[in-house]
Amino acid sequence: MGRDLSALFDPESVAVVGASDDPAKYGHAVAAQALRAPDRRPVHLVNRRGGTVLGRTTATSLAGIGEPVELVVISVPGPGFEAAVDDALACGARAIVGITAGFAETGPLGLARQQAIAERVRAAGAVLVGPNCLGIADNTTELYLASDRFAPGGIALLSQSGNLALELHLRCAPHGLGFSRFVSLGNQADVTLVDLIEEAARHDPTRAIAVYAEDFGDGRAFAEAAAAAGKPVVLLTAGRGTASARSAQSHTGALTTSSDVVAAACRDAGVELVATPHEMTVVLAALNGGRRATGHRTAVCTDGGGHGAIAADAAESAGLAVPELGPAAQQRLRTLLWEQSAVGNPVDLAGMGEQNPHSYGDTVGALLALDEVDSVMLTGYFGGYSAATGGLGGPAAESGTAGGGSALAAGELETAHQMAVHAARTAKPLVVQSMFPDAPSCRTLVEAGIPVFASTEDAARALAAMTVAGAAGPPGVRPLPPSAAPLSDPGYHGVRTLLSAAGVPFPEAREINDEAQLLAAADTFEGPYVLKALHLLHKSDAGGVALGLPDRSALVTAFREMHARLGAASYSVEAMADPTDGVELIVGVNRDPRFGPVAMVGLGGVLTEALHDVAFALAPVPAARAEQLLTGLRTAALLRGVRGRPAVDLAAAAAVIERLTTLAAAHPEITEIEVNPLLVRPDGALALDARAVLA
Repeated sequence: MGRDLSALFDPESVAVVGASDDPAKYGHAVAAQALRAPDRRPVHLVNRRGGTVLGRTTATSLAGIGEPVELVVISVPGPGFEAAVDDALACGARAIVGITAGFAETGPLGLARQQAIAERVRAAGAVLVGPNCLGIADNTTELYLASDRFAPGGIALLSQSGNLALELHLRCAPHGLGFSRFVSLGNQADVTLVDLIEEAARHDPTRAIAVYAEDFGDGRAFAEAAAAAGKPVVLLTAGRGTASARSAQSHTGALTTSSDVVAAACRDAGVELVATPHEMTVVLAALNGGRRATGHRTAVCTDGGGHGAIAADAAESAGLAVPELGPAAQQRLRTLLWEQSAVGNPVDLAGMGEQNPHSYGDTVGALLALDEVDSVMLTGYFGGYSAATGGLGGPAAESGTAGGGSALAAGELETAHQMAVHAARTAKPLVVQSMFPDAPSCRTLVEAGIPVFASTEDAARALAAMTVAGAAGPPGVRPLPPSAAPLSDPGYHGVRTLLSAAGVPFPEAREINDEAQLLAAADTFEGPYVLKALHLLHKSDAGGVALGLPDRSALVTAFREMHARLGAASYSVEAMADPTDGVELIVGVNRDPRFGPVAMVGLGGVLTEALHDVAFALAPVPAARAEQLLTGLRTAALLRGVRGRPAVDLAAAAAVIERLTTLAAAHPEITEIEVNPLLVRPDGALALDARAVLA
């Protein structure tokens, strides 16, 4: 059920410690907001000097209030924070909001103070938001304990930045979006982002969860909570471009960055990852109505060929498809439009909208009704006629049609209502891009829950957010398996043995130290042979791999030459795999400090780092998801067979990925493990090399 945060969002009483009449102090802003709803619950202002604040008599201490207080906001100088926390707990507080800064963000000593405070709060059965936060607000319970107002609505905003939260508030307003709750995360000493996501998931008035986070804390728990929320979660985060904490002792470690890890966690959890506050607003506007497309087939409708072509390109760039409509659909559209209209997709009214604004609504309604269409984008001039009469910069001149501009404006408003009716009859998304997004007809659409955007790329991004990737299945993060006995031999053959026991197939191999052992190994299986010098980071680059040695004589010659050149402590003699019609892959797991084991799959062999054709997911990775990762690679055509080559056994490769990533997830002592290459042929998969790095 998660933690009980009821006292945080709907307390019976509130006190603001550090309330002030000085507008420069945060205690002034919080106190002013708290007093916006004085009839909802008792609001007590505390100032150690007494007197009045904002016209209200203050208490000099929490004890001086004379009655218990359920939620206490503390905005006092740093040295007095601990005493204020103790006073709050003594007066029965079940929730504390710590505005005061100067703790973990200042270094080890501040962190130690913060941890001690959090332990006292938890021991008392209370909860603490912050410290170093900017407050909270809950519009559904009239709880206003932040410095600014947030328009009411269905979005829970959880942010580590106060200014970004304010920007989102401003950007959301034109889309008719508001907030159910706002929580400034602060240092997350006690109440964490995960706690707040779980609470927002249980909060009926919250329809979507918007997160700005710089510190995930337990990133894997964040992904699990987001996947289980049952509501859209949109994430904006910073610092994704820097390399995560990793070793450079394997391809997996060298190729895995924090941006890859966060993106993989979001894909697996079903989280919409955005790069800017603007993009977050676009996605929130798209998800607000709850509509979802079950496929990628988008119909584009326009009253101008240029807008239609640009919109089609933008839709395809966003991962959508703009297929040509079938003969029956085109014939249906021809009964609605005039001769010069294009009906293939994009559907171009070709000026008919100016003659008859209702043609917009008729066409959109017909497109939404088609079984071969999953979503519709209306793009271009719609909104321009009502913009003229609304003084918003639309066409000022008469159009030449009966009734002139005012008649066109009235018709456009009517067709906006008509489109709203059509949209209400289906679960398919309708998104509008307009040159006049503030026009009365466009505002009518927004009020009906139809997103309207000024730019084509925003409309396409919105549709992409509203499109369910059916093949990927529902989001989910597989739980980590129980920890297995630690790996005791991280050497090449020790790793092979561990993986073999987990069901990863390898060729026959023997570890040898001298020529006598080499000959004995050659007697146990037939050539051709492979000889590898062990304990080298990149064996191929160092000339530590000899392939296709046809017999014992060639094997001995290669050993003598390699040993004279490298002097390795040991070698591996292996049966040579048949590479005919095969494709080399890499499969690895890197243990991220925030998100735990992260799997990487991609094109392998000696060109892995040069080609950088890899995909990521949180480990363990089930076989079905592994196949999706493989078929999503840029070079996936190689796996399906090209230029007369047969397709390889994707199911066998996926099975190896599942086994390796499950094993890695069960071994927390392994920071990196990989098989490279994994040779996948039409008749199965075979691991040809392996490496592990211990913590």
